[in-house]
Amino acid sequence: MSAEFSRRTMLAAGAALAGSAALTAGAAGTAAAAAPSGTEERKPGAKPTVVLVHGGYADSSCWNATIGELQRKGYPTICGANPLRGIPTDAPYIAGLLDSIAGPVVLVAHSMGGTVVTNAAAGKANVKALVYVAAFVPDVGETQGELIGKFPGSEVLPVSVPTPYTRADGTTGTEFYLGRNGQAAFAADISAAEFRILQATQRPFDADSFTFPTTAAAWRTIPSWGLVAGRDKAIPPACERWMYARANARKVVEVPTSSHVVMLSHPRIVAGLIDEAARAVA
Repeated sequence: MSAEFSRRTMLAAGAALAGSAALTAGAAGTAAAAAPSGTEERKPGAKPTVVLVHGGYADSSCWNATIGELQRKGYPTICGANPLRGIPTDAPYIAGLLDSIAGPVVLVAHSMGGTVVTNAAAGKANVKALVYVAAFVPDVGETQGELIGKFPGSEVLPVSVPTPYTRADGTTGTEFYLGRNGQAAFAADISAAEFRILQATQRPFDADSFTFPTTAAAWRTIPSWGLVAGRDKAIPPACERWMYARANARKVVEVPTSSHVVMLSHPRIVAGLIDEAARAVA
């Protein structure tokens, strides 16, 4: 191999490496620009970050319609991926997400997500408002199992499919999926096609989620707002009204015709209540 060939080879390799480094830097810059705006330094006067937490039989995509409404209003939005394993797992996970956000937060929860945020937001100075959307609002010592049975009207258990799974410690747990026949009990006011997508993308919840007692009640120190789904057959509307009243919610909105998935069927009303809460604590 000649010295000239070796020199040319080294120069070519160096150029390739430099080009690769430039591409990597460019990609990193793009990734940084695409990072959730809620994790960046907040400008004075900027709107709070809205953090949305889903409940059982769902994943973060259940908030998509509401996110669109919020983003049109100029709100930075982040959906927390609720593990749905129960308070000891879910609350610290969402608490960590809250700690990663610079600036004020309006924390919104649906269904079982209400239990999670009630525990996770306790002591979080950046959480300025709690918005409960057809959600559990437990007090210290209460379980979801106690609350869902407090008033008649829940019809989701018969259409839930118990499925065994192996936990990280090797023990066997049970998780619940919403069955294909669950639309009337869970999502009666969306189309059949929308329900099939919801049912296909759902995340099951651990049955033990209903047995863990609440350890903190963030609504005692953080102002709250509530939305009642008037035809809810998952959490009875009477239970929602009772929990919101106990929490001294600053405002309660009722959607008389809504099923449990009000954020899908009435996203403008949900986003409007969130906007009102954000303005009230600005």
